[in-house]
Amino acid sequence: MRRLLAAVALLAVPSVALAAGPAPAAPTNLLPGSSTLPPAVGSDDPKADVAYGAYQRGYYVTAFREATKRLERAKTDAAAMTLLGELYNQGLGVRQDPAKAAEWYRLAANLGDPHAAAILGMMAIEGRGMAKDPAAGRAWLEKAAAKGEAAASYNLALILLATGIPDDLTRAGGLLRRAADQELPAAQHALGILYLKGRGVPKDAARAAQLFRRAADNGDVAAQVEFSILLFNGEGVPRDEARAARYFRHAAGRGNAVAQNRIARLYAAGRGVPKNLVEAAAWDMAAAAQGLSDAWLTQALAGLTPDERARAERLAADRMTP
Repeated sequence: MRRLLAAVALLAVPSVALAAGPAPAAPTNLLPGSSTLPPAVGSDDPKADVAYGAYQRGYYVTAFREATKRLERAKTDAAAMTLLGELYNQGLGVRQDPAKAAEWYRLAANLGDPHAAAILGMMAIEGRGMAKDPAAGRAWLEKAAAKGEAAASYNLALILLATGIPDDLTRAGGLLRRAADQELPAAQHALGILYLKGRGVPKDAARAAQLFRRAADNGDVAAQVEFSILLFNGEGVPRDEARAARYFRHAAGRGNAVAQNRIARLYAAGRGVPKNLVEAAAWDMAAAAQGLSDAWLTQALAGLTPDERARAERLAADRMTP
């Protein structure tokens, strides 16, 4: 029994990699441009919000028509340009055309629209709608981040983190804090990792736990796993195995393989949840289907009867269905 509990206690998993090294041309964990546009601002037109209102309700042809009308009335309407860029970028109401999207974003960004600059920066880094140009992409992100745009602050922070330079790490922490304060879940998660590891910020498990909880409650699955681990181990937050199990189970239900493995272990040991080997096997199968195998669970579940294993397989099949 002591060996079993010890095995379950080893719940910590590697955090999201923010390893030092040369900055990549296009970091794989950058946020794409958001498809949620801010409300229109800076227009004297009493109907200035018609285009954005149509966009938000899903009336994309109307949004395109109204944005075009706005530009006919005011050729420097950056918000209308950004909306047209978004419609072309996503292929909403018009044929998808990244090159046209980039043109509209560039016009809006040159007029000072931070959302357009943030998306244009990512398109340049990714080579979408234009040739790849990481330097230009970073420059657009810098402009957007300087105006407090959350996604740009987050993406720029990840580029800085990749350099491993102390001053860059410190600045990255500040950028992530700004984005986290705007309730960007990915930024809250990333900043939590920095506090957990003491990179660019003082090491502070309690602050990490707070950030993971906020990101988790904002829907970030990786943060749900991180917060669950801290809860289970009582690191930076009072130990609460039942609450940890709830967060693990929620992340597992959303398809996170690590969470599926961890909740399987908890069910196998009866930690935070009633012991249930069928549930343990079902979650273990779901995790294994994603390539995460666990020799300890294989041994712990070796005694299942054929009927129990069949029930577990049915549960696992339901959980693996898209």
